[in-house]
Amino acid sequence: MKPTTRLFFSSIGAGCTALLISCASTQTTTQNRESMLMAAGFKVITPKTAAQKQKLQNLPAGQVTMIKKGKKTYYIFPDPAHNQAYVGGPKQYEDYQQLRTEKKLAKEDLQDAEMYQDATMEWSLWEGGEGVWGPMGGPVPGGF
Repeated sequence: MKPTTRLFFSSIGAGCTALLISCASTQTTTQNRESMLMAAGFKVITPKTAAQKQKLQNLPAGQVTMIKKGKKTYYIFPDPAHNQAYVGGPKQYEDYQQLRTEKKLAKEDLQDAEMYQDATMEWSLWEGGEGVWGPMGGPVPGGF
């Protein structure tokens, strides 16, 4: 196979892989958000009339929208793919925000732990072993 053909197919393969990862990531993010909304007390509502379905379609996808109706405030997260919406009040929205904060902090803690583990592993390469700089961290004989 010619090098240009191989490069072309490799590029296509990498592009497809990136697209699949992106789609899976988006789906997982949406599922996580829906799980948090349910845990916060949001209710799943299915529109019954054509007007309700149209309102659902007009809501911005992937985000919670605040709507005031009379003296009441509602927070709505549309799920047009399943013809439903997650609806909650101020208390449920506050709980949802708290869950998002906790999840973000937990994710940051996990990232910190992973970075610490990586740093510890790199450090252990220098302790008593032959590292890039030679024995015990000294210069490489005949090297740099």
